[in-house]
Amino acid sequence: TQHRLSWMMSLQQNNASPMKTQARQLKPFIPSGTDFSQSLAFFKALGFQENWQNSGVAELQTGDAVFLLQDFHHQEMQENLMLYLTVENLDEWYEAVKASGVFEQYSSAKINPPKDFPWGAREVHFIDPAGVCWHVANA
Repeated sequence: TQHRLSWMMSLQQNNASPMKTQARQLKPFIPSGTDFSQSLAFFKALGFQENWQNSGVAELQTGDAVFLLQDFHHQEMQENLMLYLTVENLDEWYEAVKASGVFEQYSSAKINPPKDFPWGAREVHFIDPAGVCWHVANA
């Protein structure tokens, strides 16, 4: 462990990175909650495309944003998980989502209207059927 600590300190001093290549994409695994099928239908109704599904995992995508919906339930984790999604036009996105009726179809999901925050961001916050909080903002 002393050798590892010395190695890490030398990286910090040299401002070097242990990664020799740049990351290209991050695909978080997002829990579906108790009902995987319902969560999958919710995200599809929001406009996400299902790229594939296998053994309780589905890759969902809208634009360049991709995540893996996992058939997994852990209430405390879900209620403490937040994601940040950017869209081209937040107000148009919100109006389209409201007009679609998706949040009326899924009573466990909630959405707040766009709001300007003191740190300069304008965001919509919604809770998906599992309880995960999504922050949506302008790109």
